Amino acid sequence: MSDIHATAVVEAGARLGEGVRIGPFSMVGSEVVLGDGCELVSHAVVAGRTTIGPRTRIFPFASIGHQPQDLKYRGEASTLTIGSDCLIREGVTINPGTEGGGLETVVGSHCALLANSHIGHDCRVGDHVILSNNVMLAGHVTLGDYVIVGGGAAIIQFARVGSHAFVGGLSGVENDVIPYGMALGNRAHLAGLNIVGLQRRGFSREDIHSLRRAYRLLFAAEGTLMERVDDVAAEFDKLAVVQEMLDFIRIGGKRAICTPREAREA
Repeated sequence: MSDIHATAVVEAGARLGEGVRIGPFSMVGSEVVLGDGCELVSHAVVAGRTTIGPRTRIFPFASIGHQPQDLKYRGEASTLTIGSDCLIREGVTINPGTEGGGLETVVGSHCALLANSHIGHDCRVGDHVILSNNVMLAGHVTLGDYVIVGGGAAIIQFARVGSHAFVGGLSGVENDVIPYGMALGNRAHLAGLNIVGLQRRGFSREDIHSLRRAYRLLFAAEGTLMERVDDVAAEFDKLAVVQEMLDFIRIGGKRAICTPREAREA
């Protein structure tokens, strides 16, 4: 059974799971689905074709599922899906997809989206992601699992950030950040690997050592980047963490790979 405050508005058609709590002055749209145990603390609005997984908590003045901030949007039937056990703090905004991006925005499970962070249309956000206060994701951004983005950072449209990467506060990310990488600065550069994050998540010393050697080889001065990718692939052919980094580079995207400041452009 749901607990709905007398001042809240839940439109006909909304589907509420067991134990949903909707606090004062919150609003839930007619096409919204809230999983078991979800909570809207107060003054939160969930609109559009939005589905939210179990036990996600949404704090005051969050705006979830309203039409995307894309001037090409013409009312197409797009969706927003948010996983389970997420924390969505005050003033967070998350937009659904657009026709140009596959009509869906997806946020994984166990994410912490801190105050006033923004996830634009057609983004793909993995599991266990942390967006600190005032982080801005433009449209079509992809974040892998366990990515952490520091406060006030901005990531340009169509950029990719690989799993376990770290983006420093106030960084402006214009290029793709490799898995396990650390990007810092306005017009961010690659500043090594996210060693602290890897240690905290229990990566072995051997894997961390191999990643550090692979990183040095990838961004050495000799040859082109793709030649160095082939060399690293041959040396670490049986090591999954290194191969994940290489696959990210091989697949590519609409942005170049973020490199160290001292690295020669390839």
